[in-house]
Amino acid sequence: MTASTLRLGVAICALLCAPCVAYAQSGAPGPLASVAAPAPATDGSHDFDFTFGSWRTHTSHLRHPLSGSTDWNESDSTTVVHPIWAGKANIAEIDTDDGALHVIALRLYNPTTHEWSITFANANVGQRSAPLIGHFANGRGVFYDQEDYNGRTILVRFTFMGISPDRMQTEQAFSANGGATWEINSRSEFTRVRS
Repeated sequence: MTASTLRLGVAICALLCAPCVAYAQSGAPGPLASVAAPAPATDGSHDFDFTFGSWRTHTSHLRHPLSGSTDWNESDSTTVVHPIWAGKANIAEIDTDDGALHVIALRLYNPTTHEWSITFANANVGQRSAPLIGHFANGRGVFYDQEDYNGRTILVRFTFMGISPDRMQTEQAFSANGGATWEINSRSEFTRVRS
């Protein structure tokens, strides 16, 4: 199972690569340089604080990305986000209502680059995905990686948007042409659960 396939299963309910990590750590131009915005020079270690707590999630995902398919699937889940290291890391636990999928999303802040990495793991597979690297700016968090999908190299973009105290959205998209065009393959709507 490729990392993209794993992440697509994860993206069903997520809050939601070595070349990307090298790019983020070195600052050198890499395959994502043309699509990823420069990291901010300010401390972003609490950018994910808004996610802490419990959420109800509704997700639509494209069953067969980059194939021309328009066959979408719907699912509902519960997401619980716990801070770690005083908020400089966090873990999201995602469980679908039907019990078919149990996922974690681990987010780690890099104080040197001022960027976050996000990796996913699915209990049905027991492996971590390639890390998405990015940051928040202007009310949006945008994260990228590069990986293989069905025999070709693609870019993956994961975005947090529509952020308010009680709602947020995520969107995942793939690009098979270096970021010239993107196909959205997953959208999630989150509503906070108040105690």
